Amino acid sequence: MDNYKSYKNKMKVVILAGGFGTRISEESHMKPKPMIEIGGKPILLHIMEIYSKYGFKDFIICAGYKQEMIKSYFSQYGLYESDLRVNLATNELTYLNSSHKDWTITIVNTGLETMTGGRVKAISHLIDDENFLLTYGDGVSDVDLDAVINLHIKNRPTVTLTAIQPGGRYGKLGFQGTNNISSFEEKRKEDGGWINGGFMVVNKKIFEIIEGSHTVLEQEPLKKLAESSQLVAYKHHGFWQSMDTLRDKISLEELISKNEAPWI
Repeated sequence: MDNYKSYKNKMKVVILAGGFGTRISEESHMKPKPMIEIGGKPILLHIMEIYSKYGFKDFIICAGYKQEMIKSYFSQYGLYESDLRVNLATNELTYLNSSHKDWTITIVNTGLETMTGGRVKAISHLIDDENFLLTYGDGVSDVDLDAVINLHIKNRPTVTLTAIQPGGRYGKLGFQGTNNISSFEEKRKEDGGWINGGFMVVNKKIFEIIEGSHTVLEQEPLKKLAESSQLVAYKHHGFWQSMDTLRDKISLEELISKNEAPWI
């Protein structure tokens, strides 16, 4: 693990994509939130491309709600992303201007009612290295993933998360020193302090403190890690935006249409 360049490409990227997305119900009643499109493609694909730019190409998608739509999209990726010529006489399909991605994607149905911690626990058998990358299926950022991972390697906690300052509708983190997180309070009203923005590096020891499908990662597990000095933050001062509401979606669409999307 001391040689980051040789180590990094071994890490798998785990994306939580199984929730109901009730706060953006205008679209999530038809499809899982990670499959809602911005700029003509699912936000899930945007997130995967962020990781791909840093050399990470092995993805595990923790699906649940309408998981068949995620499976359908990636199993027919060429149809969605390429122009197509169909010869009806021979039933021959020809992909035009196809841009293949050298990714490996594992889509796991982690359950309809499973909580975030339970979804992580459900893919533990697929993690064969010491650390893996973990994020949510609804947030984009221009975070420096190399810097996040290097901080994790240097401090060797159980979890290193990306901390951001979005304003006042998320939970907050308390700090002891520069990077050590001393308290973790998720989903409470606060004053615009630092919050968990995802884009985490996680040691597989996390599986030992997740009890089961009912466990919410952001509650008992991360709180325990904070109390035992096993939760570290990389403070990101750049762009970060989650797509929680229709207003968020419109905002992200505007950035793309103006060619001002920092994560692309």
